[in-house]
Amino acid sequence: MQEIRPFLALIVFGNIENLILAAQGVAAHVNPLGLAILSLIAVVCWLAIGTFGTKVAMKYARYINFIGGLAIFILGLQAIIEAIPGMLAFFH
Repeated sequence: MQEIRPFLALIVFGNIENLILAAQGVAAHVNPLGLAILSLIAVVCWLAIGTFGTKVAMKYARYINFIGGLAIFILGLQAIIEAIPGMLAFFH
């Protein structure tokens, strides 16, 4: 647990971002089976990277958290901006 403590916030917010990306896929009418398969492949890749790269990444934890948090923020902002036209159409 001590090894992953610096990455805990990134893990939590990353999972929230996964939900946002999945919602974007649904809104874009993407094939759910294809999206699920690609998501599972991405999760397995990140698990492998995390398992084997944790020791190396510990000295870069601050940078990784910043870059990951920035990516989550930008993707969340993108999801909101893309949803605005649909929200405005709902009220008319």
